[in-house]
Amino acid sequence: MKQVVIRDTPIGPLTVAARSGRICAVHFGEKLAFQAGESPDLESEPVLGKAVLELEAYFSGDLREFTVPVALDGPPFHVRVWKHLTRIPFGQVETYGQIAQILGSPGGARAVGNACAANPVPVIVPCHRVLASAGLGGYGGGLPAKEWLLRHEGVL
Repeated sequence: MKQVVIRDTPIGPLTVAARSGRICAVHFGEKLAFQAGESPDLESEPVLGKAVLELEAYFSGDLREFTVPVALDGPPFHVRVWKHLTRIPFGQVETYGQIAQILGSPGGARAVGNACAANPVPVIVPCHRVLASAGLGGYGGGLPAKEWLLRHEGVL
């Protein structure tokens, strides 16, 4: 796995990881697996460079839909939720309950919330576009980051 840190984003530093030509993780903060003094070999994982460019374009307002390939590995229900998240358009939101209903699991809002919390590729797979029925709900990067992302997309 190769990683790179994007230090200057409006929601703080992000660590982006790739494996086998796909983005497999986005972490809030600097969480590098390689030793100090080393640097990621972007030539061996060119998808990292593409992810950095797309994230920078998203944060600057020039990108509304990510095209970088992602690896979504996890329990089957989580993967179904994550794939659904990629279809929520920029500037729109759904609730945990709505997604549960769409996926054929009425009453499964909490399970959708758990899947969102386990999302390995936040921002790119936009779990920030999912709200609780009475408020923002949670967010792995913290509520200020979720609020910033939703304002950026014109939702709040």
